[in-house]
Amino acid sequence: MASICKVTLIGNLGADPELRYTPNGKAVTKFRVACNSRKRTPEGEWQDHTEWFGVSAFGRLAEQANELLHRGSRVYVEGRLESRVWESPDGRRFFLDVLADEVIALDPRPRAEGAEAAPRPAAIPPEEPDTLDDVPF
Repeated sequence: MASICKVTLIGNLGADPELRYTPNGKAVTKFRVACNSRKRTPEGEWQDHTEWFGVSAFGRLAEQANELLHRGSRVYVEGRLESRVWESPDGRRFFLDVLADEVIALDPRPRAEGAEAAPRPAAIPPEEPDTLDDVPF
């Protein structure tokens, strides 16, 4: 039986995205998203908490994310989780990454001279297969 491992994030980029290419020429963009939450302490005061998530996008999605996003951008990310474990001089290390299937820039579009900003999101379309051989069914 199949399982589902899906994550949805809405947050802000902590730095500009980093675009690189694999030896095969496939684009890979990595960026970090900060998601904020608030909760009450036992004393009744509000306490802010920020959780950071590493996100990786591939192919055309990676190139478009690199063009549309920048430090501070508000973004919607949908994808799946992938964990990595490796040995370092400090011991065993663990990292959880979000592999993006969809990225939507939520910032208002820049306004034209004298016009109001349009708060429509800029959706980055999912990558389409190069050939029918790449279709997963």
